[in-house]
Amino acid sequence: MTEKYPLLSTIDGPDDLKQVPPEKLPQLAEEVEDLIKTVVQETGGHYSSPLGVVDLTVALHYVFDSPQDQLVWDVGHQAYAHKILTGRRDVFHTLRTKDGISGFLRREESEHDVFGAGHASTAISAALGIAEARNLRQREGHVVAVIGDGALTGGLAYEGLNNLGFKEMKLTVVLNDNHMSISPTIGGLSTYLTRVVSNPLYNRIRDDIWKATGLLPLGTKAVRNFLRRLEEGLKSLITPGLIFEELGLRYFGPINGHDYDSMIPVFRNVKALPIPTLVHVLTTKGHGAKEAEDDSLQFYSLPGRKNRKPEVKSAPDYNQVFGKVAMELAEQDDRVCCITAAMEVGTGLTEFAGKYPDRYFDVGIAEEHAVTFAGGLATQGVLPVVAIYSTFLQRAYDNIIHDITLQDLPVIFCLDRAGVVGPDGPTHHGVFDLAFLRQIPGMVVCAPKDGDELRDLLFSAADYGAPVAIRYPKDGSLQFDPDGGAKIIQRGKWEIIKEGPDVIFLAVGSMVAAALQSATELSRNHDVEAMVVNCRFVKPIDEALLQRIAEEDAPVFTIEEGILAGGFGSAIREYFGQLDNHIQVVSLGIEDEYVGHATRGELLELLGLTPARIVERVLEMTPSMVVLK
Repeated sequence: MTEKYPLLSTIDGPDDLKQVPPEKLPQLAEEVEDLIKTVVQETGGHYSSPLGVVDLTVALHYVFDSPQDQLVWDVGHQAYAHKILTGRRDVFHTLRTKDGISGFLRREESEHDVFGAGHASTAISAALGIAEARNLRQREGHVVAVIGDGALTGGLAYEGLNNLGFKEMKLTVVLNDNHMSISPTIGGLSTYLTRVVSNPLYNRIRDDIWKATGLLPLGTKAVRNFLRRLEEGLKSLITPGLIFEELGLRYFGPINGHDYDSMIPVFRNVKALPIPTLVHVLTTKGHGAKEAEDDSLQFYSLPGRKNRKPEVKSAPDYNQVFGKVAMELAEQDDRVCCITAAMEVGTGLTEFAGKYPDRYFDVGIAEEHAVTFAGGLATQGVLPVVAIYSTFLQRAYDNIIHDITLQDLPVIFCLDRAGVVGPDGPTHHGVFDLAFLRQIPGMVVCAPKDGDELRDLLFSAADYGAPVAIRYPKDGSLQFDPDGGAKIIQRGKWEIIKEGPDVIFLAVGSMVAAALQSATELSRNHDVEAMVVNCRFVKPIDEALLQRIAEEDAPVFTIEEGILAGGFGSAIREYFGQLDNHIQVVSLGIEDEYVGHATRGELLELLGLTPARIVERVLEMTPSMVVLK
């Protein structure tokens, strides 16, 4: 470490960073960038985004005094450099691995992680709450919210800005603009003006002039209006910050987010101001890695050498299947359009967007808007397909109820990343959708067992004329015929894959294959014959088949890759409870707790959702439930 990173090896925390001579800060940043590249290329993780904010992070910690000054990061993957500079340098190699440090902000991980962050647009609201608490408790320190420009596509950011504006408090919003949203206006005059207007002398003179106008015997209001228009006019000519000024924040920028001579003086000056400020910083995604600078989207994240999948696959991943099937559906039905919330590539819609640009809508990081927007389309005879990550759909729960199902609008929700997603951890595991969607009247909830069935369910959903949610994991689709055709599945109809009198597996989606492998193992080595049912509909359930199962009088195991409380197993218990029988039901799934980060395989093993663990559970339970042969 010392030989490769001579400066970084001396930084055990922000206090050490402040001892580095200013001219050495670029060298320190290069060492941090190299460590990020080395680790992410090995273990996987976000790549272009954290590299883009290394210089900004160094400058922030050089000026502000964490943890007394509290830095609140929006979307935790911005914070890799922050982790390295706040005492986690020597464990950074464990990033996103089992029992290692998180790829996002975690309060339990460090006192410098002020607020946990995995989703976008939260930093301003959280920072405002922290600042108000600081004032109430009469504590010292500054509060800084670091947001990405993409976060400004989310409504929550504007709610926070609206509440923050015109409050007399010390709080700084740092807008990390990586050229993906706000126009990259920059130049010598702009930089010079920013240095001037953030200078204490300028602000003192400005305030003195403002006060002096109040002593004028006549025309005070007119003079002040003239001065305000003059300042706003000058700023609007060369900066894009007028909107923030109108919201009540003093705007500074844009400044070069890789130039310490630009950043450090501005941060020092705004730190002394007793009012809300916004510093607009221009950065380059993937800074220090040419491949990531040239294509920041492709290098948004890397799988890592440890997690790289074999090149030969039996079937494409579910998101690729969805993208192809969405194209097939759109070709056959001109009502179909697709909506996503800043996840074109992740949801598999790039080809769709290229072929049907007028029928593709990326609304930005605005999941609530995506859902209600889809509702508006549906009222006009359009068939919206909303492709969204399961965990992000949680943000639009009320919109699903109020704007879609209450009006019985035919909107199809395709929930990618359902179940455990691996190293991204608890903020990104899509484990709640089965439970929270099952509670909503009028909602059809289903999960395919493979890629072919995803095609069937998507075409079927288009035929139902009702709100439908289809969930599938971040994983391979097991089986998919690219030249195959779709068959319409009767709503609520399950599929018996294997018969067996001893044990009954009611499995949902990704767990069908695991249940089938478990049944094979039980039959081959333990002389237990299990029925395996593909419960592709979680709502409505197949009551006719459940009536037959009730007559079988065999123990039932429900298996779902989701939270057990309120989930599929709960639905089965509720139904059998109405029958007033004594069928024994064991539910396998995720207990009432948050799941940590590890590979998807490691997590399924820990949760008892692999074939081997399912067999163990059956053998533990069956002596009191069935008579083994």
